[in-house]
Amino acid sequence: MHHPIEDYALIGDLQTAALVGRDGSLDWLCLPRFDSAACFAALLGDEENGHWRIAPEDAGPCTRRAYRPGTLVLDSEWETPDGTVRVTDFMPQRDRAPDVVRIVEGLTGRVTVRSTIRLRFDYGSVVPWMRRIDGLRVAVAGPDAVWLRSEPEVRTWGEGFSTHSEFTVEAGEKVAFVLTWHPSHEPRPTLVEPYEALRDSLADWEEWTARCRYDGPHRDAVVRSLITLKALTYAPTGGIVAAPTTSLPEEIGGVRNWDYRYSWLRDSTLTLGALVAAGYLEEAEAWRDWLLRAVAGNTADLQIMYGICGERRLPEYEVPWLPGYEDSTPVRIGNDAVNQLQLDVYGEVIDSLTMARAKGLAPRPHAWNLQRCMLEFLEEKWREPDEGLWEVRGPRRHFVHSKVMAWVAADRTVQALEEDPGLADNLGDVERWRKMRDEVHREVCERGYDAERNTFTQFYGSAELDASLLLIPRVGFLPPDDPRVVGTVDAIHQELGRDGFVRRYSADERRIDGLPGGEATFLACSFWLADALHMTGRTEEARDLFDRLLALRNDVGLLAEEYDPASGRQLGNFPQAFSHIGLVNTALALHGADAGG
Repeated sequence: MHHPIEDYALIGDLQTAALVGRDGSLDWLCLPRFDSAACFAALLGDEENGHWRIAPEDAGPCTRRAYRPGTLVLDSEWETPDGTVRVTDFMPQRDRAPDVVRIVEGLTGRVTVRSTIRLRFDYGSVVPWMRRIDGLRVAVAGPDAVWLRSEPEVRTWGEGFSTHSEFTVEAGEKVAFVLTWHPSHEPRPTLVEPYEALRDSLADWEEWTARCRYDGPHRDAVVRSLITLKALTYAPTGGIVAAPTTSLPEEIGGVRNWDYRYSWLRDSTLTLGALVAAGYLEEAEAWRDWLLRAVAGNTADLQIMYGICGERRLPEYEVPWLPGYEDSTPVRIGNDAVNQLQLDVYGEVIDSLTMARAKGLAPRPHAWNLQRCMLEFLEEKWREPDEGLWEVRGPRRHFVHSKVMAWVAADRTVQALEEDPGLADNLGDVERWRKMRDEVHREVCERGYDAERNTFTQFYGSAELDASLLLIPRVGFLPPDDPRVVGTVDAIHQELGRDGFVRRYSADERRIDGLPGGEATFLACSFWLADALHMTGRTEEARDLFDRLLALRNDVGLLAEEYDPASGRQLGNFPQAFSHIGLVNTALALHGADAGG
């Protein structure tokens, strides 16, 4: 039986991540990277596909759990008739070999604890050989090797293709388990000392969190979201994944199941924006360097997404041996959206580069050249239809949001040239880009606006709405008090709203993307509505919506992609960068209002 998506907590080492359930079961872990084959895949199948549970004997969900303040170190506690026990889970930041550390500590009484680990490589399809070497357990299959040890050593035995342990802890006693991966052809890596690793992990995260400049309302929620966004960063390259999971469904039992373990330019730029706004310029510089490497070459070949090291080929395929989360199939690896044309990403990248420079990031000459090349490509292509930011797998259309972001690309370049005419050698003639900016603006207002309903529409000639239209005032395309903006916000609030939250687009998704079924409310879009309400003078409504959105977070402050008001469940890949970006940005906007800014 699957746990609700919101029952999971995230741990990670800035190179990969794992999900731990409320019952102490680690059900998802990709090794050695976010987008590598999973070692534990019970999340998308069942226990046969790999998991690792540590919990008191015959216990259910933990009594309470929480992250250590300002860190990604998770504590879960169980109160039993025999006493209380805590399990501390974390992944130490590392050089090469990833480790999962799980420390069991007796708090009161005397508690019997069981550990059951079922290792399966390649998304549950490969059963490794397990043997004992020098008092350690090692599992090997093909290119992968995983070592399991405990301190102090506890008795283990094999049964049912699993490795079991059972031991007791009294108040003050501790048993630490360490799971370490490495390439099977290489020697075993240096063993991690678990308690030293815990101290270092706490210190690393606390030092990072201390750099946060936000000191407004709901600071704990903002910091938790920032930590989550940082945890989705691949430290060796600066790439940022949209989520650490694949194929968690947008509809239980449905087919809208996608692999999000890659770096979307859009998601990455928005993540960058949230981090920079909170004072994290190092991440901005690392991401910019990743971007320059990833997109090197012909700008016409720019992709909407890349692998976390800048890989371009991300072929999508299905894994039929996994039944999917609550029988939501297919389970997909890779993402064919990599081949789509999404014109909005050019505007988002240029906007983010502009913002980073405004926050103090030193410009680089080839970054200016990239901006010019991207704008020259848009100059030729902005009049063409595309798949849009929602990656519809239907026909291309003239999506209004894509055109608006083309305007953003030209507008930010015009601003840069007006502030520093000396950039003309890098960015070209300001009049050229001013002309493009004005042409895009005029066309959007003529073809993307429904005067009878007083609202912008999803694409030219349509009657549909799209939550991305809420961004029109935020990017500066029109001022917030423009009647067309106010009318658009009202229309989306009324027609796309569901129990106060917002769907991405029309209720009949099949009309736009050709796929069966539907989806729930989209959390990022709901944060956008709060932003738009605030910008159009309805700040109290914005605060109320923000408070309702905060209440949707799980007990450790995490959000998935979507929320279903009917079932009260989170849906989609988890945790989702897009949702946490929205939380940070809305908090920052409302804090400005609270501070009189």
